[in-house]
Amino acid sequence: MVSERLFRRVLVATAVAGLAAGGLAALTGRQHFAVLSWTIATVPVIGGLAAYIVRDLRSGRVGVDAIALLAMAGALALGQPLAGAVVALMYAGGNVLEDFAVARAEKSLRTLVDRAPRVAHRREGDSVNDVLVGDIAVGDGILVRRGEVVPLDGILVSETAVIDESPLTGEPLPVVRGKGAAVCSGVINTGDAFEMTATARAGDSTYAGIIRLVTAAQAAKTPFIRLVDRFALVFLPLTAMIAFVAWIISGDPMRSLAVFVSATPCPLILAAPIAFISGMALAARRGVLIKGSAAVEGLARTHTVLFDKTGTLTLGGARLLTIETAPDVSVDEVLQLGASIEQASHHVLAEVVVKAAVERGLQLKVPTAVREQVGSGLQGVIDGKLISIGSRDMIRAHGDATGWVARAARRAAWRSALIVFVAVEGHPIGALLLADELRPEASRAIRLLRDAGVARILMVTGDRAESAETIGAALDLDSILADRIPADKLDAVRIEQRLHSTTMVGDGINDAPALAAADVGIALGARGASASSEAADVVILADRLDRVGEAITIARRAHRIAIESIAVGMTLSGLAMLAATLGWLLPVPAALVQEGIDLTVILNALRALQPAHRWHRRVLPAGAGTELHHDHVALIRNLDRLRVIADALDDAAPESARSLLVEANRLVRQHVVAHERADETAVYPRIAPILVAEIGLSAMSRAHREILHLARLLERLVNDLPIEKLDRYLIRDGQRIVESIEQIVRIHTAQEEDIYEAISAA
Repeated sequence: MVSERLFRRVLVATAVAGLAAGGLAALTGRQHFAVLSWTIATVPVIGGLAAYIVRDLRSGRVGVDAIALLAMAGALALGQPLAGAVVALMYAGGNVLEDFAVARAEKSLRTLVDRAPRVAHRREGDSVNDVLVGDIAVGDGILVRRGEVVPLDGILVSETAVIDESPLTGEPLPVVRGKGAAVCSGVINTGDAFEMTATARAGDSTYAGIIRLVTAAQAAKTPFIRLVDRFALVFLPLTAMIAFVAWIISGDPMRSLAVFVSATPCPLILAAPIAFISGMALAARRGVLIKGSAAVEGLARTHTVLFDKTGTLTLGGARLLTIETAPDVSVDEVLQLGASIEQASHHVLAEVVVKAAVERGLQLKVPTAVREQVGSGLQGVIDGKLISIGSRDMIRAHGDATGWVARAARRAAWRSALIVFVAVEGHPIGALLLADELRPEASRAIRLLRDAGVARILMVTGDRAESAETIGAALDLDSILADRIPADKLDAVRIEQRLHSTTMVGDGINDAPALAAADVGIALGARGASASSEAADVVILADRLDRVGEAITIARRAHRIAIESIAVGMTLSGLAMLAATLGWLLPVPAALVQEGIDLTVILNALRALQPAHRWHRRVLPAGAGTELHHDHVALIRNLDRLRVIADALDDAAPESARSLLVEANRLVRQHVVAHERADETAVYPRIAPILVAEIGLSAMSRAHREILHLARLLERLVNDLPIEKLDRYLIRDGQRIVESIEQIVRIHTAQEEDIYEAISAA
């Protein structure tokens, strides 16, 4: 490819030099030398073009480059070397311009390969030596210095590391990883130097997998582009016929030559690849790797999208959903004790519990006398008390099945969650509900697909029907296919394919057959290369589901621009041929006109490098969106406490109920009301100019008014509590108000998160 591009530059240099020398000779009266210079400028281009045409014929292709060959050869044969030299410059210059355009469009993809590290710092005893990345073995210790690209996949040995994952995920902010965390190759160390243990050789690492995908992404040629090549079968004889008619009408072979010169559309047929490669480059900047322009065209035609559930529509793996507590026990106490014991466990769920406690800022304690009960749980001593964490069987073994335990189990069943109980001295004090959680951006991802024109969206999963239906209802999907094994997923794709162009989105090995069979397979590959990534046509490098809709939008725009470029270019070429037939364009001016047409078409195709209407889109700074998200995280902790209070009011004694309602009122006034008023006075005025329409924002303000109204009701109820004993009806009224506030604020906060996500810089 490099030698071919160099050859093209030599040809254009020869054409420029010959044309310039001939022009200078003509001005000085040396006509013979001028003719010779123009001929020398044309002949090498004819030879190079003839070689390309022979190569195409051997591969079964006929291109319209033959028209350029006829134009140059005809110009020399008819004694018009100047026209031949101009066509030669146009053709050679067009190819060089196309090389420049493709190189610019491929820059985002090629950068991945260029930045791959060649050398790693391997620890050998007390010293650190530089070795080739290919010489690193699994288990070797590696030092990564500040600012360096991580060379291989590994496990972090140092206590912490600050890592920029944007080259792989597109996320703008660095992340902090703790000891034992997995680190993917290709990310950048933006903090202090850290050490890690290699878990994969260079050829098997995440970054090597991405590079293989990049190589594949530059190789394919779509059916759409082959249609353009086949267009030459019609265009070439049509041009010859028009040139013959022009000759017959005028009796002047110069008109025939002018027609051939006007019809030279060599860069024109490169408009489609340039548009597609530009779209691929734009997608790469958004964390989406498209394996070739065939996938671009497939995305553009997408009618139906099938999603896997676990790890695709959901986050994949267990997450702490909520914490149920016994009366008079705080959420933080349950989580702190549970996580402190789980520090001694190697179970996959233990890491989830410990991580949740750390994120809440809880100080964990070191347990002693830890003992694991296989299949039921873990026990240990903290501050002289026996703490247990485990399944409900462990709780039953202690003979404790109070009312709140049954309520917690019921709520876990409703949410298809795993329940883990925490007990002190054999008495349960709380329960942790763990489950796979819907991705925060899932709703926006589905909306983007609808906006992009996708008509049908389905979910096909191996999970249980009740769990799948919950997700499907939350996202308003068109159909839900549950309890499907990989072969069933493959069948589902084939059934949809019989009706419309189908895209499959998945992330696991069990999705690979369906991804390979679909018209377009899209893999969520942020966690590293896998069988699904290898089988897919598109890989989402950023761990974000909404990139699927963006990829389809980008592909459809690139496809539309390609068609526009071809239609406009061929229309202008047709008009130029007509003008040449009527004698309005001589060979030399016709060559200059065609050069302008080709340049216009290529520049139009390069529009696909940028998103549509980019200059009209205003966004929140990335830091502002993060700040708003953190405010919501803090608010959710207070909502958790409100939920505990509401549950405790079920069977609270009058005096306990009084203190609970007073606490609820304080939380609502100090945190909920303050937050909603700050949103109304400071946040909403800030985001109003960014939103396309403020109708949705008005609806959000309406929710603020309802929340403030309920807060006033709660405050009034608390202020009017009787001095004497509370009756159960008053307690129930207070409970309903607290529950209403908690539920409305949760829904409202989730809606705001969607808005902030949509308008934040990415």
